[in-house]
Amino acid sequence: MHDLVIIGGGPAGVAAGVYAARKKIKTALITDTFGGQSLVSDKIGNWIGEVEISGFELGQKMEQHLKSHHEGIDIVEGDFVERVERIQGDIPSFKITTRDGKTFEAKTVLLTAGSRRRKLDVPGEKELEGKGVVYCSTCDAPLFGGMDVAVVGGGNAGLEAVEDLIPYANKIFLLHHRDSLKGDAVTQERIKASPKVTVLLNAETKRVLGDKAVTGLEYKELAPGEIHPVRNSPPLGPSGAQSAGEISNGVKTLAVQGVFVEIGIIPNGDLLKGLVALNERGEVVVDHKTQRASVPGVWAAGDATDVLYKQNNISAGDAVKAVLNINDYLRGVERK
Repeated sequence: MHDLVIIGGGPAGVAAGVYAARKKIKTALITDTFGGQSLVSDKIGNWIGEVEISGFELGQKMEQHLKSHHEGIDIVEGDFVERVERIQGDIPSFKITTRDGKTFEAKTVLLTAGSRRRKLDVPGEKELEGKGVVYCSTCDAPLFGGMDVAVVGGGNAGLEAVEDLIPYANKIFLLHHRDSLKGDAVTQERIKASPKVTVLLNAETKRVLGDKAVTGLEYKELAPGEIHPVRNSPPLGPSGAQSAGEISNGVKTLAVQGVFVEIGIIPNGDLLKGLVALNERGEVVVDHKTQRASVPGVWAAGDATDVLYKQNNISAGDAVKAVLNINDYLRGVERK
């Protein structure tokens, strides 16, 4: 039996693994890949200690750092956890089962599985992912300099994506399927002040157009009435391209070269569903002083939890906090 099983290989999982090794906790770390969501980022400028680094390079460095501390750590790569179950008995312990059918028993579990981007699930999205369809404005906005782009989402994530794009893009269309935006009023005012931005309300995204790269986006108005632009704007796209407002079979087309999908994230806390308390968003509810979940023997850190800010540096720090508390728990030490 392991003392600890860490689920996930992003910043939180790797930080936890390094600290578990330093504390000589008998640990297994199970991950599909190293790096987490950061792998898709072309440039990361806020990872402390690196002025600028790609997500791929960051993932490599994390893997190297963990493996340099591999003594006492069983690293399981290319697999992921499908189920965590409580083993009946007086002392808490757990059975962890992976996709490949491997099983582990552990005295404690630390979930660092992060989250995944919510998808539109419309034709063309999957085929053009990475070819103009992107999910991280912070990472990819600079790649769309001088281009016309669409942002799908009316919450804070969508508004912040527009703000990220304003310094780079030529024209930005913000599409939201309701009749009003949900994000902060102050942020709404800022984006509405930009002549680059047009807001399309009651707009349901139907299809992403393109072959080798994004060339457009189709949407349908959900309610009668005109498009609700922030201000009048010239037609989109090169000469001959269909512009905003042209209708074919009730569907309108935007000639854009990029589509930023900003409709939220799905926490991977469902691995612990039925075992520990989750909130209405499916995030693991933790004590933020220790990262303990609602069941003895289970901890969680990073984007899968109800932490307010989802950031790599915060995830790593919370995971370190969790391992230090796990070490106390295994030694029978109670700190206040």
